[in-house]
Amino acid sequence: MERAGAAQAEFFVCAADLEDELIRALGVTRVEGLVEAEGDLRALRTFLRQPAQRNRTPQQQLRRFLGTKKGRKIRYGRVLVEALPPDGVPAPLDDLLTSL
Repeated sequence: MERAGAAQAEFFVCAADLEDELIRALGVTRVEGLVEAEGDLRALRTFLRQPAQRNRTPQQQLRRFLGTKKGRKIRYGRVLVEALPPDGVPAPLDDLLTSL
């Protein structure tokens, strides 16, 4: 990082990605409720019946579901962020916003 001149910059790292952090912060049940409110519950249920999803945790399944259709990650990024309580912002996002 020093050779690239980035040693002085601050970095904020998510475990997997921002969606993963948001799902963890909100909880699986709340995210499923948001998916239902957005009209995607049928698509989620169809997705969850796929054999490849059987060995994944519910959090992993939701994260993967968000990436299965063009534009879904962007749409749900907003939905999930807007659903966060003020004191429930994931640490990497909170650290980033605090640094601005």
